[in-house]
Amino acid sequence: MKTFKYLIFLAFIISLISCDKNDIDETKKMDVEKFIELLKSNQYDSLNLPAFTYTDIPSLLQYRNETQTITNFPHNGISSLYAPDCTLGMYVLWTIESIRAVAIQSENLVMGFPSQNPILALRVADELTLVYSIESHQIAANAYFDWWENNKQKDFNDFKNIDPLKSTDYRWH
Repeated sequence: MKTFKYLIFLAFIISLISCDKNDIDETKKMDVEKFIELLKSNQYDSLNLPAFTYTDIPSLLQYRNETQTITNFPHNGISSLYAPDCTLGMYVLWTIESIRAVAIQSENLVMGFPSQNPILALRVADELTLVYSIESHQIAANAYFDWWENNKQKDFNDFKNIDPLKSTDYRWH
């Protein structure tokens, strides 16, 4: 376990050293529409997710059902699974989860990523079972939409700890 923590720390330090300051600055001031445009055109070239906040969630949710395949997007560098593509809608949901994970200071948060990959896995399974179906995407999209719609009148601090996928069969990988 100590070695694993050391490797995570080392990966974090390397990413900081190798990051271009302009890259970080650009992601901090990026808006949702520009982010989506760059993802759709496979021209998003930052290693980081934009520094979105809960105020960006309604705009992101507009794209939750998108099925367009994207191939150029930030990946979690510690994951041993490399997924070369993803649907735009699933990536948007993962981005929303990142906003939530940052807000709750999740123990799973590594370099701004809420989990290892923008892929769903079965919540209860004897072994890791990744799920790529259209049905699972739709269930996750509905869960995030309902989570937001049922709570948006509240202060974000009052519902940020609620896992949108809790009542589904899925979790993030």
